[in-house]
Formats: sequence, C-alpha cells, structure tokens
Amino acid sequence: MIGIFDLEKTTVSKTTREYLAAKQKNGEIVNVSMEIPKSFVVCSDRRKATKVYVSQISTATLLKRTKTERNNL
Repeated sequence: MIGIFDLEKTTVSKTTREYLAAKQKNGEIVNVSMEIPKSFVVCSDRRKATKVYVSQISTATLLKRTKTERNNL
C-alpha cells in the first residue's frame, strides 16, 4: 500500500484530479462499492504496477483497520 487519501480533501488539487483521470483512462481504478466514495487507496504490486481502489469507507476507518491488521500479524 502506498497511501490512503481523502477524496474530498485531495481532489481540490488539479494534480490529483489529473492523476485519477489518467488512472481511470488506463483502467487502473477499482470501485469497491457503488455508494458515494469517501477515499481512495493507492497500491503497488511487485512489478511496480499501481491500482487505485475507490471506497465508501472514510480514511480514518481505513487507517484504524490497517493498524488493527498489523497488530494481528
């Protein structure tokens, strides 16, 4: 995982909007729900290919879940 981002706060930036538009054009965005999106998570695999997961879950909740998962390992 590269990062977890709040959609409302980050899409005010032209750079972020252009980044997300390019990922959409390349088919590198995955919508995990059809509900109103609140966040996006950028992930990279071993080949350095990135995917963007758009989620209805808030960044605070996603961060809590990553901490919980790390503690369970």
